[in-house]
Amino acid sequence: MEMLFQVLAAAVATAAFSLLFNAPAREYPFCAAAGGFCWLLYLLGEGWGYSPAFSSFLAAAALCALCRLFSILRRTPVTVFLIPGIFPIVPGAGIYYTAYHLFMGDMPAFSAKGLETGMTAAAIALGILLVLALPLPRRHSAPRR
Repeated sequence: MEMLFQVLAAAVATAAFSLLFNAPAREYPFCAAAGGFCWLLYLLGEGWGYSPAFSSFLAAAALCALCRLFSILRRTPVTVFLIPGIFPIVPGAGIYYTAYHLFMGDMPAFSAKGLETGMTAAAIALGILLVLALPLPRRHSAPRR
């Protein structure tokens, strides 16, 4: 039940972020679905015992594939779905706590949290990069004259 609540909260937050991102209003449900899907995969990854970085990689890669599908079906750029959809797994709290430990002078905690946050951000970028690097199937079109 708690997981369902978290996924719904992520979907609503993603829809709100889509509004701030100025996505077309007709795409809000798809952006919300992308954000909820992304958070669900992250939670499942952590539930399976994966690290936050690897869970973020899995969620980002699957999200990117879903956003490419939405992009084709909705004839809308991928970024309309990808940028709001990635919102739930961005390591904002990790960045905050990294800076907090730095300013408090707690260097061991700063190093540990900074490394975890950096690995998570790199994993998200790598997941997106790997999926966007895959070529899309070519469309069959009439021969040109």
